Amino acid sequence: MDDKDLNKILTEIDAPEPDENAKKIALNMAMAEFDKKNQKNFKGNENTDRPIGTTNNLWRRMMENKFKLSGTVAACAVLALIGGGIITNTMTSGSNIDMSALGSISTVTSVPGEGEIDKETRTVIAARNEQDAQRAAKTGTSAIPTPIGSDSAKIDIPETEGKDDALSQWRSTSEPPAKRKMEMADSTIATAPVAPTVNMLNAVPSATANMERHIAPVSPIIAPPDIIQPGFDVDGQDEFQNFKDNNIKLVTENPVSTFSIDVDTSSYSFMRRMIEQGQLPQKDAIRVEELINYFDYNYPVPSSQAEPFLPTVAVYDSPWAEDKKLMHIGIKGYELPVDIKPRSNLVLLIDTSGSMRAKDKLPLLVNSFKLLLDTLNEDDTVAIVTYAGRAGTALEPTKVADKNRIIEALNGLTSGGSTAGAAGIKQAYALAEQSFDKEGVNRVILATDGDFNVGITNHEELKSYIERKRDSGISLSVLGFGQGNYHDNLMQTLAQNGNGNAAYIDSLSEARKVLVEEAGSTLFTIAKDVKIQVEFNPALVSEYRLIGYETRHLNREDFNNDKVDAGEIGAGHSMTAIYEITPSNSKNKMVDDLRYGDAQTSATVTADVKPDNHSNEYALLKMRYKLPEGKGLSSFSNKSTLITRPVTVKDEIQSCGPNKDCAPSAITQEIMFAGAVAGFGQLLRGGDYLEKFNYENVINMAQMNKGKDEFGYRTEFINLVRLAKSLK
Repeated sequence: MDDKDLNKILTEIDAPEPDENAKKIALNMAMAEFDKKNQKNFKGNENTDRPIGTTNNLWRRMMENKFKLSGTVAACAVLALIGGGIITNTMTSGSNIDMSALGSISTVTSVPGEGEIDKETRTVIAARNEQDAQRAAKTGTSAIPTPIGSDSAKIDIPETEGKDDALSQWRSTSEPPAKRKMEMADSTIATAPVAPTVNMLNAVPSATANMERHIAPVSPIIAPPDIIQPGFDVDGQDEFQNFKDNNIKLVTENPVSTFSIDVDTSSYSFMRRMIEQGQLPQKDAIRVEELINYFDYNYPVPSSQAEPFLPTVAVYDSPWAEDKKLMHIGIKGYELPVDIKPRSNLVLLIDTSGSMRAKDKLPLLVNSFKLLLDTLNEDDTVAIVTYAGRAGTALEPTKVADKNRIIEALNGLTSGGSTAGAAGIKQAYALAEQSFDKEGVNRVILATDGDFNVGITNHEELKSYIERKRDSGISLSVLGFGQGNYHDNLMQTLAQNGNGNAAYIDSLSEARKVLVEEAGSTLFTIAKDVKIQVEFNPALVSEYRLIGYETRHLNREDFNNDKVDAGEIGAGHSMTAIYEITPSNSKNKMVDDLRYGDAQTSATVTADVKPDNHSNEYALLKMRYKLPEGKGLSSFSNKSTLITRPVTVKDEIQSCGPNKDCAPSAITQEIMFAGAVAGFGQLLRGGDYLEKFNYENVINMAQMNKGKDEFGYRTEFINLVRLAKSLK
């Protein structure tokens, strides 16, 4: 049977009377689809309730196509129900039908007994039909005019033009049109007559039982595939600050290195999550210093809060570069005794927007804060502010003694709405000020996936606001959750300018580590604006490279400027920095000596190497920090304290790296394990400066120096390296 025979059959069939039940169902479906189309455009499905952000262009295109498909399918169902027949798809690629052979569409789809519609509506429908006809002429498809006076006139059928839209892609993968046409024609001859109607999708049966007698048994419906799964965890939407690895510096040109400390750990836990999911993290997600500082190191602890930390220094042979050395600097903060722990005034600023619906976001967040409550004293206060579309106070400042009330407020949180993060921050600070404790800790803890797209959209303005509140004695810490649209770069900025730390929570175990095991270091800042400056001795060191801290660089003059902000260290916190140095007599220099160099300068350096002129010093370590004022930890001195410590040849220790047989001491194990983590971080970032060092070397070095591993974090690290090796 060819097209001519088919057209003849269709034109000779009488249309059945429409069913009143079907008409009502169709009308409801049409109006629901019409209302949905005229709502605000949403990112995801209608349940996610987050407006499309300006940067998510790819997501928006996919969502628009999804709406187009849903609108078209609903329109098909309406036409099928009103006509009491089936809708046959002959509008696919390469398939056209003679519209004149079908007869008047109005006679097929118009509803008998309906009154005349108003003139304005007629004008709108006529204009729309004209637009459809013009569009059809351009695209080579058949136009489907809307019959004036029918209920289908209320349906705004979305455009599906363009070869890249979702419906076109589905059509291209559907059953061949010739086969569908033949099956439909054969079944029509063998059964009761059906109504001739326009073609849009594959055969769609009636939705009501009493209309089944009019429907021919046609080939099975081919349902369109899901355009995109609902939700927000879309790969590629995570945002991290782009930066380049520190390069090698010549001591004769740049003898001084200055940076702010960093005790954040979010990079490590995000890296762990990605590797456990079977993929290596993107390069910018790796901040090597955060991998190193994820672990607690057993450095010597000062005995007084007046001297908040003591530097631990060591020099040893580099495990990845021949004829080079690593200079290790470690500090551990003073641990506050339990009996003198200050009161805490905490405001939990919780993101409850639509993107937080995933189980690894809001549900995990709620359980994490429940763990935090167990570390607080009954006299501490907790308030809860949520933000989603608009900010709201879920819990006024409440004593921890009334823990059940706090837990009830946490359990009542639900996700939905857009993300008005800036408005939430303002309300959180207002509550913190309301319960401000001059002798305690006043802190806002922001828990979010980092997507701030409503409110103060200017990040610089938001940063300035947090800086002003920081100076009033209220700090800000940030806890990140989830992935897919995780905005690490913004969260880092907020935490750094809020005198707080940033952590990433990927599991309840990580929540326990951050909020229970390390609660003191998370909540109680014992020193602020901690800066490190190292001056290298050109007599012993020709080149150096700071491993990590790329986003924490300071100018040389910033070290002595007490108005320049720097990092904070909490009670019991440990911080490690590692330099790779090239001795002056090394044969493995990365920068060649100048043929036409300054001979006078070289002679002066050589002449200065005398016993009374620091000839045994690799470098001079200088540190600045500010101490708290008064009884509490809410205000700090404006004047910094300076400590200095030379790094000499006496600080050299035996290297216990890969392929070396040694019996390291406890402190050596701490230092060498940090070196193994530093090597792993560099491998993940590309390993540009690693000569003969691989994942197996990291495993051997870490295993040899694992030491005491009370909570199993170091064993977990070794397993992560093994997994990364298999992914590589």
